[in-house]
Amino acid sequence: MADQNLNGRLHLIVDELVRRGVTLEQARREFERQFIVASLKSNRGNFCRSARSLGVHRNTLRNKVSDLGILAEDYDLAGRRQPRRRNGRASTSETPIS
Repeated sequence: MADQNLNGRLHLIVDELVRRGVTLEQARREFERQFIVASLKSNRGNFCRSARSLGVHRNTLRNKVSDLGILAEDYDLAGRRQPRRRNGRASTSETPIS
């Protein structure tokens, strides 16, 4: 039943896009963009988990994110944990002078 409801809603959306003159490429690109953003939000910005749930390699996901112009602010949720720190400081490539 849920599949029929989803299929019916998708049919209505596709009909609307066709009436508005949206090309297949435009529709595919926007669908892919929104699908990826939703996955990244669901996985709290974790590319490995999102790639796994989408059925693609992590590098493929990163390439798609870049190609589609998806920014961290599009999927980054407030309260997301901060990057790992070493020795109580943010990690940098510079070596401290003793």
